[in-house]
Amino acid sequence: MTEGHTLIEVSGLAKDYGNGGSGIPVLRDINLRVHKCEMVAITGPSGCGKSTLLFILGLFLSPSKGQYLFEGENVLVLKRSAQAQFRRNQVGFVFQSSELLENSTVYENVEFPLIYAGVSRRKRAELITSALELVNLRHRIRHPANLLSGGEKQRVAVARALVNRPQVILADEPTGQLDRKNTQFIMDHFRKIVNRSDTALVVVTHDPEVAARCDRVYSLDDGILKEV
Repeated sequence: MTEGHTLIEVSGLAKDYGNGGSGIPVLRDINLRVHKCEMVAITGPSGCGKSTLLFILGLFLSPSKGQYLFEGENVLVLKRSAQAQFRRNQVGFVFQSSELLENSTVYENVEFPLIYAGVSRRKRAELITSALELVNLRHRIRHPANLLSGGEKQRVAVARALVNRPQVILADEPTGQLDRKNTQFIMDHFRKIVNRSDTALVVVTHDPEVAARCDRVYSLDDGILKEV
């Protein structure tokens, strides 16, 4: 992979839980760089802080110290409203469980972030169709979410993360509940999405095969991040 434009640059990042000197360190002096059109995997044992790091990258958590630049801007100093706008417009999040609204259709599930972002009804239809086409699920657009297979549900979750056309997708064990065939299918879609646009993917995973599909792999252990 040819190194491209730097999207994310994290330096000296740390996260402690607790108060004052009794705080428990979870992340220690994290340095990470992610480029556009790149897939980056973060591996490590359970409880090592992988999800904590991902939540900091999505501005769902604040670090105890350190710097986080997104396209050169220090996003940690943004006001709360600006951080919410950053999450809406720049970040797509995919969880291990698809977290779909089971009593709604595929269309309604993918539509939810657009409603939150204030996108007009007319434009929403175009964006939803485009996102579902990327994961080969346009034919399921009016299908009830609770009647989808596990693999289809996770592909809808990917489409929902993509619908606002974010610059980075943050995926927390997105294939953890899928069989090998559907895992490969999801990773194929991630690669297609990253190659087609200026989007980057940061994926937390326990699966060595998922990590092997990425351009770079980091290992997180005892709060310390190292490139493998």
